[in-house]
Amino acid sequence: MNMQRYFIYLKYDGTNYHGWQRQPNGISVEEAVEKALTTVLRNKTDITGAGRTDAGVHAYMMVAHFDHEGIIDTSQLTYRLNRILPRDISIDKVVAVDNELHARFSATARTYHYYTHHHKNPFLRTYSWHIPFSPDYELMNKAAAYLLEVKDFGAFCKAGSDVKTTLCDVTEAHWQMLEEGRWCFVITANRFLRNMVRAIVGTLMDVGRHRITIEDFKRIIKDGKRTQAGESVPGHALFLQDIKYQDNI
Repeated sequence: MNMQRYFIYLKYDGTNYHGWQRQPNGISVEEAVEKALTTVLRNKTDITGAGRTDAGVHAYMMVAHFDHEGIIDTSQLTYRLNRILPRDISIDKVVAVDNELHARFSATARTYHYYTHHHKNPFLRTYSWHIPFSPDYELMNKAAAYLLEVKDFGAFCKAGSDVKTTLCDVTEAHWQMLEEGRWCFVITANRFLRNMVRAIVGTLMDVGRHRITIEDFKRIIKDGKRTQAGESVPGHALFLQDIKYQDNI
């Protein structure tokens, strides 16, 4: 039989995981899904994700692909995977795709959301960053608009990352108010560097607290040094929200 490629669409709460990618010293989402697939398909199955979320980061939408010899009843596979996966990982659907498609390299855009709230709330603490101050979101949005004009995001790339290029095409970057005292930072790009979103949010917070000016923000990006940008904000408030592919997927 010929090999067939499948895309898995899933979501997960990353609280209890050491990120997406398999780790030698901690459980990962990738490992959990591979283990479930291997159990159901009765054949060792490796998957390739569309990205790599860090420890504690969540995904409202993640996509991964795997290859299998022969045709699969995808509805039944989805049902059986959800039966054995932990409660913090769910499979939305499994679809057969062209064998040349790749979960990571065929993706055309990715969107992340980062959530903040200003009033202590025990029901938000797992998925939103509590900051007991109200930064200048209007000023932060002016700074964020500049992200659409630049290409090199080396200033927001985690030191020591093994990347061939720090060029990214950001097409959306703005803060939006969800309700009084609750905000969400939305950013879309063709690709993201390791720790990029959390570093951008941290630097924008420096703008919002009037620690640096918008001109300082632009200079930091131009200089391209991670040591000049702001601190990375906590990962528990970050969600991989959406991944786009060509319409024929």
